[in-house]
Amino acid sequence: MTPHPMRPRRAAVIPAGMALATALAFLPGTASATSADATASPAAGAARTSGTPLSYVVNVRPGNGHAKAVKKAIGKAGGSIVQSYDRIGVIVVHSSNPDFAKTIRTVRGVESAGSTRTAPLPAQSTTDVGAPQALTAEQVEAATEAVPAGQDPLQPLQWDLPAIKADQAHEKSLGSSKVTVAVIDTGVDDTHPDIAPNFDRDASVNCVTGKPDTADGAWRPSAAESPHGTHVAGEIAAAKNGVGVTGVAPGVKVSGIKVSTPAGFFYTEAVVCGFMWAADHGVDVTNNSYYTDPWYFNCKDDPDQKALVEAITRASRYAESKGTVNVAAAGNESYDLASDAITDPSSPNDTTPVPRTVDPSECLDIPTQLPGVVTVAATGAKGLKSSFSNYGLGVIDIAAPGGDSTRYQTPAPPAVSGLILGPLPGGKWGYMAGTSMASPHVAGVAALIRSTHPHAPAWKVKALLKAQADDAACPVPYDIDGDGTADAVCEGGTGYNGFYGAGITDALDAVTKK
Repeated sequence: MTPHPMRPRRAAVIPAGMALATALAFLPGTASATSADATASPAAGAARTSGTPLSYVVNVRPGNGHAKAVKKAIGKAGGSIVQSYDRIGVIVVHSSNPDFAKTIRTVRGVESAGSTRTAPLPAQSTTDVGAPQALTAEQVEAATEAVPAGQDPLQPLQWDLPAIKADQAHEKSLGSSKVTVAVIDTGVDDTHPDIAPNFDRDASVNCVTGKPDTADGAWRPSAAESPHGTHVAGEIAAAKNGVGVTGVAPGVKVSGIKVSTPAGFFYTEAVVCGFMWAADHGVDVTNNSYYTDPWYFNCKDDPDQKALVEAITRASRYAESKGTVNVAAAGNESYDLASDAITDPSSPNDTTPVPRTVDPSECLDIPTQLPGVVTVAATGAKGLKSSFSNYGLGVIDIAAPGGDSTRYQTPAPPAVSGLILGPLPGGKWGYMAGTSMASPHVAGVAALIRSTHPHAPAWKVKALLKAQADDAACPVPYDIDGDGTADAVCEGGTGYNGFYGAGITDALDAVTKK
């Protein structure tokens, strides 16, 4: 099988241009949203030469006095400061000067600087490519007719919970209410009955502009925006309250950090804001089911892309230094992220993509491939790598259920879909699939580990995640569609390989092993 020619986020069925580690749209034969990563396009050049306002990040070198001088130089170069994250030396700037980045890079004290987008402010809108498979009222009623004692009404449809022994874990612990997982995503509907009991308002915010907006409800998605973040939040911490579904860690708190534009773009300034907010508001774990627009891969030999990598690296490392474990989805294009070359057909995704060939060891999917981030691959109902999931020896840290087409991996009854069931805005529930759905399973297990080991530093939680994972051997051959041809090659041994990393995440060990 070949990867889909366009790059979706990390889940599926999301507006094109969305950096979601998405769901159903990434299954073979379905449309996929694109979050591009390419070289500058003709449209990008037009935006610059016409003096169209763009957004930038300026990364200041460490050292006394640099920040003050750089801020003064920003004004002289025609820039206006939106937000300055002085603790990590990252400044968010807007400017209509087409030579702003080139000019500011020459200033003493500037490490790097670059435009965060190729489209003018605000980002252009995109078209929908699908929608989650929402349950009808009749399906909800049918599913709840014979629910085993102790389970929420829709839990029998959640094959993913027993796949990581979360159902057994819940008999021991639901997780601590003192632990918070932040969903850095499209926004979270905290009014949903499965999310409201565990929602942490104080750790929630809107970061879309790169500057925190703490207005009440600013973290929620509008009716026209993606349900992705709400679904992810429910997978992590949907309350065990006799309603709907159950999360992996139904006793912990969950917050919403909204970073995507209404058109579904996840730009660098918003992601930096998200990590900084999480770090400074006591968040224990972040889930990152997206890639940063407009480049799928950010090449460090390009001055703009280099600056984006540097800014988000600083922010994610700062979060980890404050004790936060950062978990991210690996992506849904069946890419081998350990290969020598990958063709990226979708970047930049906010203007006109220009196909290019990149070395994924030098051109990074961020935040997924950043140092310290836990990178998660997806598995289906049979425990095999999902047909769409990216992989790669030395890149994938761990694997978890993300769903797959029922054609390839059919769950055992009473579950009826190979996808992942979760909450949707407006009090609904529906199915999605993708590494976007795998990552929150690991984030939930990380929250259970932090609940069991409340004083463990981030590195210790990450070490336990890997040590407690269940070994998963490479399938030989991996012929997911049964056509007689291997669809991907898994490298490595039983304890560590390119499909599953250290193995399948284990919720039971997270609450029982001290």
